[in-house]
Amino acid sequence: MANTTIIPGTRERSQRRRAVVAASIGNALEWFDFVIFGYFATTIAQLFFPSSSDVTSLLVAFVTFGITFFMRPLGAVILGVFADRHGRKAALMLAIVLMMIGTAIIAVTPTYAVIGPLAPLIIVIARLLQGLSAGGEFGSATTFLAEQDVNRRGFYASWQFASQGLTTVLATAFGALLAGLLTIEQMNLWGWRIPFFFGLLIGPVAYYLRSRLDETLEFRSLIERGTPLKDVFADAKLKMLIALGVVVLSTVVMYTTLFMPSFAMRQLGLTQAGSFAATLLIGAVQIALVPVFGGLSDKVGRGPIMFAAAIGILLVSYPMFAWMTTTSTLQTLLIFQAVMGVLSAAYMGPLPAMMSEIFPTRMRTTALSISYSFGVAIFGGFAPFINVALIEATGSKVAPSFYLMFAAIISLAALAAHRRLTD
Repeated sequence: MANTTIIPGTRERSQRRRAVVAASIGNALEWFDFVIFGYFATTIAQLFFPSSSDVTSLLVAFVTFGITFFMRPLGAVILGVFADRHGRKAALMLAIVLMMIGTAIIAVTPTYAVIGPLAPLIIVIARLLQGLSAGGEFGSATTFLAEQDVNRRGFYASWQFASQGLTTVLATAFGALLAGLLTIEQMNLWGWRIPFFFGLLIGPVAYYLRSRLDETLEFRSLIERGTPLKDVFADAKLKMLIALGVVVLSTVVMYTTLFMPSFAMRQLGLTQAGSFAATLLIGAVQIALVPVFGGLSDKVGRGPIMFAAAIGILLVSYPMFAWMTTTSTLQTLLIFQAVMGVLSAAYMGPLPAMMSEIFPTRMRTTALSISYSFGVAIFGGFAPFINVALIEATGSKVAPSFYLMFAAIISLAALAAHRRLTD
């Protein structure tokens, strides 16, 4: 729990709204720059990782997407400690600068056909830089939002994942629009670069918004900031393990969503535009419902909502995938995305507040960043690769449901451990 008590009403509502809007827009754009690579993995695979096998090219592209997650723990340590020592606002501004540099490199890098093996090398370096940025983004943004109002921590912190829903909407909207307007030749030649330039052009807006934020009162109220990295590993190892465990389901669901456009095209035979449109639905559901469930958790508690959502995902994943693959229509894909959108929103809504409350203010960003980054690096970043590999190994189109069920079991165990810790 937090070690600083904030008297309700010490920050005006207008300031809180401004903080939520600025942090959420910046967070959405930050994650947009990061995940757009995955949404255009099929095209990028052909242009930067050519192979005699389309499956091999796609796997290599997804490995490039996933390998950046190994940089997240380093980014979590660097930016997490920076945030706990110098402020959440300063860390948020640094994170978006690093992301913009990585995005700029991807946007202008020539393809393999132009510069040969240097092309994929440059892309990997850019992705590693983006991974460094993303490693500190979650902890910094979550802490900043969670510290706006301790009495409504669930609602304010939930905008972390609601803004990531905005990312999904933006990314899939670009995918659907470009797929509908451009030919394959135009997409390969220059169309895939448009979303990266969009993220690059909007980046300064996000930076400006973050520069206008006020530092949180909880952070400013700290008398002794200590040594957050040392304190985390001395006093909070079990808490970080629990926090990592509750992250597993959210990250597997999120990056399975990222995988769905490729799955819908390759396994269901649906059009690219329709596949992106269906994925856009889950982002819209998250934007609408994540804050609702976050606010509800302020009244009924975090645990009950998250337990119910995790059990729901565990129970429906296999039958929903089986139905979707035997009835391969856009309608069934839309229903699948809607159901997963509601369940994931219920799980993600209370999650940032629960994680924030596990750790004291003086080490909160460091601990949040490290636990989240390791959870995503181990379980989330390679979810698209694992799903492709599972389908190839089993010959079954429902194989991605196995990974979702596995993730649900791990997070349910972590939620049970969290309940024992707080009882």
